[in-house]
Amino acid sequence: MIPIFYTSLFVYTAAPNYSFMRNATAAKPVSYYDYIVIGGGTAGCPLAASLSQNASVLLLERGDSPYGNPNITNSGSFSAELADLSPTSPSQRFISEDGVVSTRARVLGGGTCINAGFYTRAEPYYAREAGWDGRLVNESYQWVEKKVVFRPPMQRWQSALRDGLVEVGVLPYNGFTYDHLYGTKIGGTIIDQNSQRHTAADLLEYANPSGLTVLLHASVHKILFRNKGKARPVAHGVVFRDATDAEHIAYLRNGPKNEIIVSAGALGSPQLLMLSGVGPADHLKAHNITVVLDQPLVGQGMSDNPMNAIFVPSPVPVEVSLLQVVGITQFGSYIEGASGVNFAGGSPSPRPYRGGFIFEKIIGPVSTGHLELRTRNPNDTPSVTFNYFKEPEDLQRCVQGISTIEKIIESKSFSKFKYDNMSVETLLNMTASMPLNLLPKHSNTSTSLEQFCRDTVMTIWHYHGGCQVGKVVDHDYKVLGVDALRVVDGSTFYYSPGTNPQATVMMLGRYMGVRILSERLASN
Repeated sequence: MIPIFYTSLFVYTAAPNYSFMRNATAAKPVSYYDYIVIGGGTAGCPLAASLSQNASVLLLERGDSPYGNPNITNSGSFSAELADLSPTSPSQRFISEDGVVSTRARVLGGGTCINAGFYTRAEPYYAREAGWDGRLVNESYQWVEKKVVFRPPMQRWQSALRDGLVEVGVLPYNGFTYDHLYGTKIGGTIIDQNSQRHTAADLLEYANPSGLTVLLHASVHKILFRNKGKARPVAHGVVFRDATDAEHIAYLRNGPKNEIIVSAGALGSPQLLMLSGVGPADHLKAHNITVVLDQPLVGQGMSDNPMNAIFVPSPVPVEVSLLQVVGITQFGSYIEGASGVNFAGGSPSPRPYRGGFIFEKIIGPVSTGHLELRTRNPNDTPSVTFNYFKEPEDLQRCVQGISTIEKIIESKSFSKFKYDNMSVETLLNMTASMPLNLLPKHSNTSTSLEQFCRDTVMTIWHYHGGCQVGKVVDHDYKVLGVDALRVVDGSTFYYSPGTNPQATVMMLGRYMGVRILSERLASN
């Protein structure tokens, strides 16, 4: 057993009382701002907080506040939160065209309110390939970490998983670190020592209250463009509706640096561009949407990192723990685990589980799909196809990952959390029989790991793409072919950063807020 000692990196404080946050029903019919940020999620919150230091900012969020909702703030309610199918739930369930059950955040703080909490930075080369400034990247990560990141307590089940990873050769052991390193490590978490979740919404504590307005239950229906006398379309306002369906318009103030920034996530950002007339012309016309710019690459390059798990019932009680440890393998699979909660994507259940899920997810992935509109309602999830395991390389990584999990289950380190009379084959069959997804089942899942991977594929909500750099936006995240419009979120990524993307998405919000503001000040 490798000793580890728990120390908090931040003292828990009560929920903030934001003077700048209100329900959209209180908004004026028409208003004016320097920046309009669409989507108060993982990227949008740090972005708006940063811009508010020296400009007037409107942040529009279609969901509610996370504060006061125990399903969000109490990490032990993770499964209950995903099982909430009510119209105002912070998690909006949808099923991809692949037959995989997933969820889309609908709350201030975005995916950080409904995820498993793991915090880890991207690979060192990720920033270099993105063309980001390394020093500002590091400062932006630290800005996030000071406010919402903690060291996990590492109780018995997670400690056994860590030791099992080391025992089966996922080496070296790197201890507690935010850095992406081959081997086994303890990562950060946005869940504090009191099992209270912190989210990207907490980053609004950094905001200048006089420079920011946050509107909740504000669904943006389209971005407005001005064409007259311009060489190309210029974004100049947004139309949004409040909870009573009353329409409001927010315009950009006059000024060369004022702009609209879409941070609605990998599903919401390409969806909103299409609803606003920027997308594949034929598809937009089929939905009676006026074409502003024929941009066939909007909605293309959609990816999701497939997750596959083995459920291991335990003969002894286990703690409720979300992700705290990761094995970063050389072959392109990340191995993590959760205990005492249901991580089975198709049937999230609020009841406690005596046992744990050890799962792997692959890097990348190489396989890609696409997104299309179903309706013109922005609150309806678009049709999305991820094409899980379309590329053989992805499938092979899953097979190697599951094979490694089998070894962990059989390891001495993990033995106290496994029934002696349950073979790995039994566990594979038990897991495959769970309602994990809507795909057809096969009888040979325990003898063919390829079939097991295909049949039991789930999501860990790391989807990305749809507004990729070089295709839909440039390297400054400006939408190609139009002016005064950017997209800043995971929809711009080609592959998921690090083992879990939330750290880098929050960092990117801060990073681009600083960059955009510095450009503004330089022009004055």
